[in-house]
Amino acid sequence: MDWKRKSLLTIEELSAEEISFILDQADLIKNKTGQQDPIHSSLQGKRIINLFMEPSTRTRVAFEVAAKSLGADIITITGEASSLTKGETLKDTAMNVQALGADAIIIRHSSPGSPQFLSKMVDVPIINAGDGAHEHPSQALLDIFTLREKLGDLKNKKITILGDILFSRVARSNLWGLTKLGAKVTLAGPTTLVPKEFEQMGARVTHDPQNALENADAVMLLRIQHERQSASHFPSLSEYANIFGLGSDSLEWMKDNAIILHPGPLNRGVEIESVLADSSRAVILEQVSNGIAVRMAIMHLCISAHAGKRL
Repeated sequence: MDWKRKSLLTIEELSAEEISFILDQADLIKNKTGQQDPIHSSLQGKRIINLFMEPSTRTRVAFEVAAKSLGADIITITGEASSLTKGETLKDTAMNVQALGADAIIIRHSSPGSPQFLSKMVDVPIINAGDGAHEHPSQALLDIFTLREKLGDLKNKKITILGDILFSRVARSNLWGLTKLGAKVTLAGPTTLVPKEFEQMGARVTHDPQNALENADAVMLLRIQHERQSASHFPSLSEYANIFGLGSDSLEWMKDNAIILHPGPLNRGVEIESVLADSSRAVILEQVSNGIAVRMAIMHLCISAHAGKRL
C-alpha cells in the first residue's frame, strides 16, 4: 500500500491495514540496521522538533535516536524551557516552530486532543507522543510490534492489560490497535480504575486478577497515573500491590510461555515484583529497543508522505 497520512494522531483512526503496514516497515528497518539502506538517510536535511510539554525519558530519547538514525536534525523543547511559561499559547508556539523551518513536530502534552488541534493549525506533520489520558500511538505500536515478534499473528491471542486503565493513554491506544488486529483484550484492575464502560470499546472487563491472567498469552502492566488523578482510587499502594501486583504467586495462574510487558516507567514492588521484571518472561527492555525502529517507521512514512515521495 501507499502511505498517505502526513500525521500520526491516534490509533483509533487507523485501519488494521495501516497498523500492519507501519509494523512491517519497522520490521524491515530493524532487520536492516547497520546495513546500507535508503530509509536510513531518507530524512537527510530535515529538521524535526520534539515539543515535550510533559516529562519523558523513553519516548523523548527514542524519538531523538530514531530521527538521527534517519539522517534528520532534531531539537527538543521542554515545557519549562518554552515560551509557554510566559503565557504564549500552544498554537503560537507551534506556528513559530514551523516558521523556524520545522519539517515535523512531535508533541507530548497533558491536554487530550492537542495533537489534533495543532494538525489544523500548521502545515507540517504532527506526531502524537502522548496527549493526556487520550492516546499514545507510538507506544501502542511498539507494544504491538513486540507482541507480534513474540506471538506471531495476533488474531485470537489473549492479551491482558492490568492496572490503571481509566487514566492510561497507553491502554486506550493498545486496545484500539490490538482489537483491530483480532486480539482478544481483557482489561483488569480495581473497579475504580477499570469501569465497565470499556466493554463498549471491545474489551472484556474483570476485577479479578486470577480471572484476568488465566489463559492469557501476554500481560501488559500499567503504573498508577497519580499525576492525572485528583483523588485516591484505592486505599493504599501496598493494598493495590497485594491484590493487583504481579508477583511470583501470579505465575500459577499464567500460561507457562506467557510474556510480560510494561511501557514504563516501572514501579518495582507495586505493579510487578523485581524478580519478574528481571526474568526471561519480561520483554520490557525489548519494548524500549523496538521503539526506535517503530518511531523511525512512523517518521519516515509521515514526513515522506508530506513531501510527496512515493514509498
